[in-house]
Amino acid sequence: MTDDDESRRTTVLRASRLEAFSDGVFAIAITLLVLEISVPEGSEEDLLAAVLDQWPSYLAYVISFATVGAIWLAHSVVTEYLHHVDRWFVRINLLLLLLVSFLPFPTRLLAESVDSSEAASVATTVYGLTLLGAGLVLSALWRHAVRSHLVHEETADAELEVLTGKLTPGLAGYLGMIVLGLFFPLVAVFGYLLIAVFYLVPFRPLRGRT
Repeated sequence: MTDDDESRRTTVLRASRLEAFSDGVFAIAITLLVLEISVPEGSEEDLLAAVLDQWPSYLAYVISFATVGAIWLAHSVVTEYLHHVDRWFVRINLLLLLLVSFLPFPTRLLAESVDSSEAASVATTVYGLTLLGAGLVLSALWRHAVRSHLVHEETADAELEVLTGKLTPGLAGYLGMIVLGLFFPLVAVFGYLLIAVFYLVPFRPLRGRT
């Protein structure tokens, strides 16, 4: 066995282990989001009003849940096309998981500040930068897989182009919402929800079509 063969064996890893670990992190992160919603205090007479007053927490939860779900769906599609992973793919994937697991913090920040005119723009900016970072890393993860020939060899070029385009459009949307959030934070918050819904649109059955 040559030195090149030995080096390749040490850098090529099974995609199944990475996928299992990633799914666990996604599951924990999406579960932690609901913990940011506290049970309101109050008597029976004003309990309903107290529950309704927490609408920013519900809104932030829905947006973050949809966003994590969309990232998980996209990540699942990426790993579906992998034949193997290399050490750089693993490290980029860890960076993505870092941002996903960090998301409960800006979610709480957004929930506590979105109805405040002074702090809303800061909270919305922090939230948007976190989502933008996750989107950039997810796109980089896929592009590295394509450039490094980690995908299955039988995958058609047209199929790769369609998937690359599907993973990219939301990035411009995040940039736009970050700028908008400096002036109209609540509008930007609903914009993040629309981007998450866009990502949740099912991927077309590429394999069957090609």
